Amino acid sequence: MKKWEYSTIPLIIHATKQILDQWGDDGWELVQVVPGPDGNGLVAYLKREKN
Repeated sequence: MKKWEYSTIPLIIHATKQILDQWGDDGWELVQVVPGPDGNGLVAYLKREKN
């Protein structure tokens, strides 16, 4: 059975691609992007398989 770990990260609008590319290089897969708690920014939910 696969086991997963999760992370949430704030996204800076002008650097979204750089941020997601960096996390992707570390093995994280983007699951969802939602508005941040303050309604202004975005928060990304990521997952990767545990080793």
